[in-house]
Amino acid sequence: MYYYLKGKLAGVTPTYAVLDCNGVGYHVHISLHTFSQIDKQENVLLYTHLAIKEDAHVLYGFAQLDEKALFLLLISVNGVGTSTAQLILSALTPESIRQAILHEDDLTFKAIKGIGEKTAKRIILDLKDKVLKEGDSKSIPLSGNVSHNTLQNEALSALIALGFQRQKSQQVLASIVQKQSVTSVEELIKLALKQLST
Repeated sequence: MYYYLKGKLAGVTPTYAVLDCNGVGYHVHISLHTFSQIDKQENVLLYTHLAIKEDAHVLYGFAQLDEKALFLLLISVNGVGTSTAQLILSALTPESIRQAILHEDDLTFKAIKGIGEKTAKRIILDLKDKVLKEGDSKSIPLSGNVSHNTLQNEALSALIALGFQRQKSQQVLASIVQKQSVTSVEELIKLALKQLST
């Protein structure tokens, strides 16, 4: 229904953006990959996918057509819904996902919350031939430096939205910030996802 939305970025978190298009605010679910690309921008264009569910119409947005194409491939797999696809695209870069599929690396997918062995193998089996036909994806630019408190708060909001428990997420985030030098929300969430998914 909607191919893309172009407008002013009225608000953004690691899991959703609010896009003001001529006075209409669209709530668009995004991945960490897209967040890292639009976080500091004023005007953005998001390629969209409208998921029609029983109780809601949900918009998903992507900074690049490449990521949207991968999202559509993922949700075509039996057992992978839109929320799971968004989580996969937040835990891994599009290129990492493609490499995991091409190298039949089911452990990479199994490390993500909610993905078991059957689903991981199904993703690889269903998508390997399709991924072979696609070109290489582009690398992800990192967002700029922000304070640790802001980093932790944004990362915590994203982890809760992705289905993780608040208390456990807070503990993991605090531990990471104490032990490592983290300069972006994207980096912090990825490190937390690795620990929370084990």
